[in-house]
Amino acid sequence: MPDFRQPSFHGLIGIAREEITPPVGIYARNWGASEHDIVDDVHRPLTATAVTMRTSPDASPLVLLSLDLGWWRRKEDEWFIRGHLIEQLNLDSARVIVALTNTHSGPSTCLEDADKPGGNLIRPYLNLIRDNVVRVVREAFRNAKPATLAWSYGRCRLAKNRDQWVPERNCFVAGFDERSPADPVLLVGLIVSDEGKTIGTIVNYACAPTSLGWQNRVISPDYIGSMRELVEGETHGLCMFLQGASGEMAPRDQYASDPEVADRNGRELGYAVLSTLQSMMPPGFKMHHSETIRSDADLAIWDYVEDSAAKNVEATIHTVEVPLKAMPSVAEVEEQMRLSEDRTMIERLRRERHVLRTVGNEETVRVPVWLWTAGDALIIGCPGQPYSLLQRHLRLHFVEKAVVAISIANGWYGFLPPRELYDKEIYTVHETPFAKGSLEFMIHGSLSQFERLCKLNPAVYA
Repeated sequence: MPDFRQPSFHGLIGIAREEITPPVGIYARNWGASEHDIVDDVHRPLTATAVTMRTSPDASPLVLLSLDLGWWRRKEDEWFIRGHLIEQLNLDSARVIVALTNTHSGPSTCLEDADKPGGNLIRPYLNLIRDNVVRVVREAFRNAKPATLAWSYGRCRLAKNRDQWVPERNCFVAGFDERSPADPVLLVGLIVSDEGKTIGTIVNYACAPTSLGWQNRVISPDYIGSMRELVEGETHGLCMFLQGASGEMAPRDQYASDPEVADRNGRELGYAVLSTLQSMMPPGFKMHHSETIRSDADLAIWDYVEDSAAKNVEATIHTVEVPLKAMPSVAEVEEQMRLSEDRTMIERLRRERHVLRTVGNEETVRVPVWLWTAGDALIIGCPGQPYSLLQRHLRLHFVEKAVVAISIANGWYGFLPPRELYDKEIYTVHETPFAKGSLEFMIHGSLSQFERLCKLNPAVYA
């Protein structure tokens, strides 16, 4: 009978954090329905958390960063942060993922908003992020020590399917539909030093942070803040959050103005994380069927025995050529903006213009996807917001691996809905620049590339 192992990686692992809370008064209009433009207060601080992994002191590292920000409007602003980090620390761009948690209660990071109320604070804020990102990665390198990162799947029911059909209006809205399937899978990583001390945790879960809505006037990491507080209080190590494939996933209780709603949602996720941690085997061990005892039934006895975690690392940028929908030109969108007096419509058009400038005006666009293997974990970083089909499909295919799906990683191109939704009048299909079938095309391309990476190291693929 085979032994039972949990997916793991052993190497030099470091984790560190810096605060990136913006100043009160910065431009922060994230909702078309908002009647305000600036924030008045801070609910919880925004943070940058870094995890670094390498196989030896002289090996090229994997650098994973999680920032409490919403999404990038312009690729130039995203590269202003990530490109500076790569240059300053002489990093391999294929081994760097800068992911956003997708909070909808953060500041603008778009330099085109400089003329808005509070927009004069955006450039100094981006400079602060850029400096702190370099600082936090350097600190993670300094903190790095021999450790094991072990993974385990759990479940949490915080996320619901937000594609809600309203028969009376004959349309979809962004709400929640308890009758529609929602992916409850939670992936938790536990980092433990060779001395047995917990260094940190990594939480990968798919749920858009929309607890706070258009009336909210405070800076907040949304539910992620109270989740981290709860987990860190119990584990005594830093907790990194990675937003999963959450295109159709959001909390049931959302769009609130009371920050307690975000905190309550975060505690629901936090307790699920702690439950998952309790169910894990000690990192560095496996379960071995040692004997069978005869009783009323034959009783299988399993023991914990020492195990060696995988130490292999691979990284690549897989470029997917994705077809685009027929869309208006930037000039046509700007003309609509000029003629409109509706604040909500103007905000929609501004977002559409940002997306058009990112993808260009050809029939296809080349979208980079970051694919890593770290021991038994497969990590995919997508510069968009795919539906949960991406993580579900990969996890079903690689059942013995930990599949870490990260959205809004190294940029933002748009939503990736499944093909069956393209004949529906639904927000994500309207917003995306990608044509029907793009998500499935990306899934199958990533799957084949993961198989190739795994075969480079047979011990990982086994």
